[in-house]
Amino acid sequence: MTNWLFTLENLIVVGGVLHFGILLASAAVPKVLDWRASLREVDSLTREIVWVHGVFIVLVIVAFGLVSIWFSSELADGTVLARAICGFIAVFWGMRLMVQFFVFDAKLYLKTALLRVGYHGLTIVFLFHVVVYGAAAVLNS
Repeated sequence: MTNWLFTLENLIVVGGVLHFGILLASAAVPKVLDWRASLREVDSLTREIVWVHGVFIVLVIVAFGLVSIWFSSELADGTVLARAICGFIAVFWGMRLMVQFFVFDAKLYLKTALLRVGYHGLTIVFLFHVVVYGAAAVLNS
């Protein structure tokens, strides 16, 4: 393969597409975790906060994806703003990766091969985001 395929700009576009893949995978979470039944046991404000936070996280991920696809060349150009945005995206996914490793205990819910592959696939995608956007933020000055 040629090196032009692995330019920072192209990797950022791939990152943008992967953001939408994360959303597709995340769509299964409420069903797999049976949020409807679980959240029925909490008060209405707590239930609404969980759903609203979920929607806002979805909006942030959509924004990451759209900005990465539409403005990949700008994000790869090394300006202070591009580096700040890429740094934020890298930190966001780095923190999410830390939660994956040190907070969540998903073993109980990974009952099928598809769920296990999806869980570990998402871990790889989170790491991809940390590396690509981190490189754009730190190495591209």
